[in-house]
Amino acid sequence: MSWSHALMPAGIFKLGIIGLVKCEGALMARFPLVVARVYDPLESMIGARLLVDRLWPRGISKERLRPDDWPKEVTPSTALRKWFHAGSGGWAEFRERYEAELATHPTEVEQCVDWCRKGPVTLLTAAQDPEQSHAAVLRDWMDARLKS
Repeated sequence: MSWSHALMPAGIFKLGIIGLVKCEGALMARFPLVVARVYDPLESMIGARLLVDRLWPRGISKERLRPDDWPKEVTPSTALRKWFHAGSGGWAEFRERYEAELATHPTEVEQCVDWCRKGPVTLLTAAQDPEQSHAAVLRDWMDARLKS
């Protein structure tokens, strides 16, 4: 089963990861795992919506966003978030520190990965640049677990 490009909302494909995974020795198509901003139109959010920010985004009502899950345990710690926003370190160091935090929460990460096994998933963030945010790191981390 593969995800048709025709069914992908405009602008979302470039952020997604679609690939093949081994399932009982056979290669199977995998559902898309994408990153989107919480401020994007709802139509651009495919499948299950996981809010991956520790704080609720400003100006967005819970009725509008309606996330399927809000796994705060897989978001960057408050200390790491404040360190990064203060400009204390660069992107590579943030990524390394966040991956170290993710490694300490394997059960919570696996719960997020389980969503990916059921269907398409959109990781939602309020970050202005989703590809230079923790959401992209989490997407890559989850993708690696799906492939293993």
